[in-house]
Amino acid sequence: MSHLQFAPHPTSGLAEVMATMSAYGSEFAKTYANHAPMVLVALDRLGGSPERLAEFFTHYRDYKALVPFGPTIARLDAASWLSAIGRREREPDLRVFFTREVDRLGIAGALHAYLDILAPGIGASALHALMRMAYGLIREDETEIAASLAYWAATYLDMPPSLGVAPITFDPAEILGRIADIDAMHELPLHELLWQNMAESGRLPEFAPVIDWLAVDAETLPRMANTAIMLFAATMDFSALHAVTGLHWLRVVMPYSRDPETLLRHFWQCVAALMGEMGFPTLPDRETVERWRDLPVPPWETIKAAAAQSYDEHDLSLVFTATQEFGAYGDPLYQLAAARRVGLVPDYT
Repeated sequence: MSHLQFAPHPTSGLAEVMATMSAYGSEFAKTYANHAPMVLVALDRLGGSPERLAEFFTHYRDYKALVPFGPTIARLDAASWLSAIGRREREPDLRVFFTREVDRLGIAGALHAYLDILAPGIGASALHALMRMAYGLIREDETEIAASLAYWAATYLDMPPSLGVAPITFDPAEILGRIADIDAMHELPLHELLWQNMAESGRLPEFAPVIDWLAVDAETLPRMANTAIMLFAATMDFSALHAVTGLHWLRVVMPYSRDPETLLRHFWQCVAALMGEMGFPTLPDRETVERWRDLPVPPWETIKAAAAQSYDEHDLSLVFTATQEFGAYGDPLYQLAAARRVGLVPDYT
């Protein structure tokens, strides 16, 4: 199979390799997410050299068999772009539209105009459109912001909307625990891709009320982060990893929303929708978590260096997120879980 070519150069850096990203599809075979535009930024922040960035991308491009970004079909404008929501084949048209809008409004203006419209579909491409938006904001990259808006719109994930029913708890962990009590959730088929399993849960009538279970206040995001890192530290589960990283991305993106409650509710709805894929795990008790927090761990620089040598995009994503979330919340579990993910500590559970 032929590939678009990127020629590594000894003096190339992040800007140079990122300049090639728009040539590749946001997804590849079976709608797997192309992580390259995001994890190259993570690799750079973790200390990867220009040569390492080029090497990683060449390996990733060829191993994943990335495909060229598709052709446009028809022009979209302010009156017609919503017709392309959820239609992957229209992503090129959406990218042209959102590029014009970011040029016209700037990053903040475009996000203020469109983010809240897209918020209920935050599970787009299994949260990876959110990821691309967050990394675009980290770099203040207009090209990537336009790409992320188009990606989000094209892969928008329809999930049950809020019915305005009174919430039952402020605790995100309680929401996850209650999912196991939905008998029908245990009967759902499991699919290959995270977004497919989110959608499968979303089609279940018994799952529909979940969106309204959580009461949202100023501490909801930190509570979600605490729940997610405990879940991941306990299980090392792939879906739990995306809950941890997704909350980092959400924390970056949320300031651009006028309706953060919708983002928070639908994000946690997507996490809850994956409980079956995770095997309905229970969170460790407080005593166990405190014991884990006291375990010896390698320094961050050692963890970052190990991640920077990995060819696994999720190692890079998780470790970079862990450094950022540790900075935000100070929870030692981030350092412990990151070290275990890259093989620097044994199974402590």
